[in-house]
Amino acid sequence: MYNILVVDDEANIRNVIREYCEFEGFNVTDASDGREAVQMCRNQKFDVVVLDVMLPTMDGFSVCREIRKLGDIPVIMLSARGEEYDKLFGFELGIEDYMVKPFSPMELMARIKVVLRRYERKTPETVHIQSDSFKYETLIIDMERRSVFVDGEEVMLAPKDYDLLFYLVKNKNKALSREALLADVFGYEFPGNGRIVDTHIKLIRNSLGRYRDFVVTLRSMGYKFEVPER
Repeated sequence: MYNILVVDDEANIRNVIREYCEFEGFNVTDASDGREAVQMCRNQKFDVVVLDVMLPTMDGFSVCREIRKLGDIPVIMLSARGEEYDKLFGFELGIEDYMVKPFSPMELMARIKVVLRRYERKTPETVHIQSDSFKYETLIIDMERRSVFVDGEEVMLAPKDYDLLFYLVKNKNKALSREALLADVFGYEFPGNGRIVDTHIKLIRNSLGRYRDFVVTLRSMGYKFEVPER
């Protein structure tokens, strides 16, 4: 049975999420403030943390930082704020997903299931992708070691940014739609989440520095990793 931690200072939201999670057969623990949530993560193993941004004692971003120190625990962040800055900051901290309130509990359940599948399943395709490497001048992308170097310096990416970059590189010079990226990298099979891809692409480009233009936007379609001819 999967263990889900729900962190929100609004009791009605915690209760709704609990009801839907328990219907799916998940075991649910909840917390109403940030410090309590961090302590729970220190004392118990959780498969997914559903975390609100606005919390008493410690905000959700700070909680996320502390959780990341404890291990690779997937976090889905909830917030009444839908600004791109907040989403980018969350993804930079390594969250798996970001949902804006008010949200659909059924969609949240779908996203939790996607995260659980992603963390428990290692497909042959994933293994193949990670057993390769790419080098161009001073850009080195080592998929086996999950590391990226630019001009001799290692750049750190969020977990999902590594996955997306590796997928683009493995399919270099190939046009990839947002829908394909959502399905193959993020595991989403329902529409309306193209902005998730766009947000991660922006983070990847920022990390690649002078190689940022290798990630090419295909208007109204998606992206490709295009390597210039030498």
